[in-house]
Amino acid sequence: MPTLDDILEHIGEFDLFQKQIFLVLCLLSVAFAPIFVGIVFLGFIPDHHCLNPGVSELSKRCGWSLEEELNYTVPGLGIPGDTFISQCRRYDVDWNQTTLSCTDPLASFASNRSHIPLTTCQDGWVYDTAGSSIVTEFNLVCADSWKLDLIQSSVNAGFFLGSMGIGYVADRFGRKVCLLTTVFISSLSGVLMAISPNYASLVIFRLLQGLVSKGSWTSGYILLTEFVGPAYRRTVSIVYQMNFTVGLVVLSGIAYIIPYWRWLQLTVSLPTFLFLLYYWCVPESPRWLLSQKKNARAIKIVDHIAQKNGKPLTANLKALSLEDDDTEKLSPSIKDLFRTPQIRRHTLILMYLWFSASMLYQGLIMYMGATSANLYLDFFYSALVEFPASLIIIFTIDRIGRRYPLAASNFIGGVVCLIMLFLPEDIHWLKVTVTCVGRMGITIAAQMICLVNAELYPTFIRNLGVMICSSMCDVAGIITPFIVFRLTELWHELPLILFGVVGMLAGGMVLLLPETKGKTLPETLEDVEKLGLYVWQASTGTKVQMASHLKKQMEIMGVGRTFLQKVTIPPKLASYFQYFAFLSQLAIACLLSFRHFCPVLLFVIPFGAFLAKILEWFAISFFISFDRRGTEENRIK
Repeated sequence: MPTLDDILEHIGEFDLFQKQIFLVLCLLSVAFAPIFVGIVFLGFIPDHHCLNPGVSELSKRCGWSLEEELNYTVPGLGIPGDTFISQCRRYDVDWNQTTLSCTDPLASFASNRSHIPLTTCQDGWVYDTAGSSIVTEFNLVCADSWKLDLIQSSVNAGFFLGSMGIGYVADRFGRKVCLLTTVFISSLSGVLMAISPNYASLVIFRLLQGLVSKGSWTSGYILLTEFVGPAYRRTVSIVYQMNFTVGLVVLSGIAYIIPYWRWLQLTVSLPTFLFLLYYWCVPESPRWLLSQKKNARAIKIVDHIAQKNGKPLTANLKALSLEDDDTEKLSPSIKDLFRTPQIRRHTLILMYLWFSASMLYQGLIMYMGATSANLYLDFFYSALVEFPASLIIIFTIDRIGRRYPLAASNFIGGVVCLIMLFLPEDIHWLKVTVTCVGRMGITIAAQMICLVNAELYPTFIRNLGVMICSSMCDVAGIITPFIVFRLTELWHELPLILFGVVGMLAGGMVLLLPETKGKTLPETLEDVEKLGLYVWQASTGTKVQMASHLKKQMEIMGVGRTFLQKVTIPPKLASYFQYFAFLSQLAIACLLSFRHFCPVLLFVIPFGAFLAKILEWFAISFFISFDRRGTEENRIK
């Protein structure tokens, strides 16, 4: 009996029908961007200071300019690195006195400004902006600034809670029902956010939107991959995620045109009601129908796909089924994610990788929103670099592999955060360029982890493993707003130090995972335990042992080989040597780019090149020594 994948090979794996569905469902990914990072524009924090009753009348009487008014009446101006006093404190004086001087009004209260008592902004704030944001409307600054963090944390909490229930709804009631339900609730809650009368209702509607919006994005992703044949699924899934970047670019343009948060929220929410038209143009997944024993409906949909693609379904192909599997069906359990040493290591590392990728991705976006000189342009430029990030994945994932690009992208994201600590504020273009490099690196990591996660689990717990591990990105999303906005109040660069350490640690932990390039998906826990013993050799199209794969590189390196062959070194240690050798060479390339700005680097570069070669030499030699030890053990047995 033919399977659905067999029939898709006959009627078209990515033909006219699939292309139309692809274009339609990709709009879901575009619309998800304003929900995920829209807080950058909805809650932007403009320059502000305390509202002082009587100051405006005094300013008019004296004919002050805005700069003079601020200089005379706002405390703490001009203190580098400390904006709290100027934004959250005011002089505790009566500005309505008619005897105040226009040249030095505070002289009437004290000879020295520092002796004048300060008080809180009891009458509100004055914001230096032509538009409005959640911050300006609800005064979410100073003592209430944490409430802005809570708004973004609430949507991530919704993602976390919703991911546990939406998957069940999709499996129990169907992908299409789940998609239409979540789209309607997400659109409605988005509109209700725009007309929220107070802060409490805003947070509630934001949480509600988070509960379902990620489910609609995931439902579209599942539907798309189940309509497409196996040969195109990986590329289609990456391009589907790339459309999220399209949403980021569009969002920056809309936010620039509409600087008022309520109208901006309505503009990005109302069009999503059009997704309800999917009821007529997107059929149910035939793969899900087969799993529910609804073969007649599944065959009808498959026949419609065949006619749309111009390849009629033959009679012998109309008796389809799920993949033939005579083995015992296994019930997945969370315990299975920690049952064996290898899979336990995979689970813990993948949970951290999801956590770090989400923290760095959202953190860099929020940090840019909090410190950017031109929010709209900087956001636009950093969004554009996500396009080449997706293309890099498409063109390298089957040529280079997964592990080293994933490790390098995490490491680059972390290193860039540390480099930003030393960039001068007055060279804005350099800071934006370096930020974009980090954004591209962490985007590659965030998109690749989706693929790697699925490839490291056996079939019967694959979905469970992806769900549990990916939930950590929502946990990171809950705490990241507090990290960015609270730590920047202490020191603007403090979040970058944390992001740098988290990213570099993630790059090192990736090396503890096996390479999955060219390997079949594991079916059992035993298959998972065997991962990492072999690599795929593209030139011969066969699997070879990892150490044997590196022997050819030893032909040009003969010094010290005899000594090192007598030493027993774990292969993971050799993997770390090879990884850091690669990073050393990457660092050398960066140093060469800046050698004109700092001549001292000319002395550092040769030493770095020598160190990189030493590390590479040790890595290859250690692999060979380990391989020889294994050969001798096999010979004794």
